Amino acid sequence: MFLTLLPDLGDLLRLSPQYNAATLVEVIREMGAAQVWWASGPDPDHPARDSFSAARLTVHNVAPDWAFAEAEYQQLLEFMPQYPQGKVRLRAAAEAEGELADLLTGPMTLGKVTAPETLDVARRYHATLAEALGEGPGTRHQARRLDELAERLSGQGGIVLAALDDLPELLDRLPDAVLPQLPHFQPGEASRLRALADRAGQLREDDDLDALIAALGRETGDAVTPLAELDYHAGGIYLATGDLASARSLLEKAAHGLSDLPRSLPGLVLARLGQVRDAQGERDLARRSYQAVLALNFAPEVARETARAGMQTAFALAADE
Repeated sequence: MFLTLLPDLGDLLRLSPQYNAATLVEVIREMGAAQVWWASGPDPDHPARDSFSAARLTVHNVAPDWAFAEAEYQQLLEFMPQYPQGKVRLRAAAEAEGELADLLTGPMTLGKVTAPETLDVARRYHATLAEALGEGPGTRHQARRLDELAERLSGQGGIVLAALDDLPELLDRLPDAVLPQLPHFQPGEASRLRALADRAGQLREDDDLDALIAALGRETGDAVTPLAELDYHAGGIYLATGDLASARSLLEKAAHGLSDLPRSLPGLVLARLGQVRDAQGERDLARRSYQAVLALNFAPEVARETARAGMQTAFALAADE
């Protein structure tokens, strides 16, 4: 038995048109697998969680719960600037982190995330962090965490979703583990559609909004990126431009059959719909939408924050809109 380590970029998957949450599904299917060992972070809003569920992949969580390590790391960051040597060490760590961030925020592909030079950057980052801040709180106890993770994965087989920066040391600890061997892999339609939805959720000042709405309107969706999500994004663009009637029409359409949607979508749709109703002066209906978000068993944190804010103060469009 052997393990294939599939690199994970976390929320940065939304930035890579050719390596996004749907691409992970396509890679897993290309390898003929139906289940995944989840060894990445615990973020409940991770973009792959909905994608794996929609693709009917069975997910086994094997990631150790090391939330305390992040808390200790943040305490260290507050403590070290009080000393001159601490500031020097923090600058060295920041430079290494900047190199890794520059790499990961650029366009990624399966070939790039598994390339030796990419893994070298990740290894260099953790080595610099350990040298500058010390193994332990300064590295979020990475060595101990990966020791425990490797022990949990020992003797298993299949595909493991693991944070890209964990890969070099996981490969050291798991002699039988390999990276995906798919030299001819190309992202398919699912990746393209996912990239469109991800892009629509990241509006920029120089965007051609009409073209983006038209692109969303030409699609019918798929299991990973359903039509309701495309309507949600188009509704958000209409809201941003002040076309409340069009926004409401699309969001109410998306809200039909919420129980059949990926788990993140109902909260997002209802929170945005509440904002539209508020902007139209229908405060009671808006509050019902916000209350519905807060009553869901799961909603992304951004949806809950929107709902809580909306319950306190009615949403209104900015004056220049």
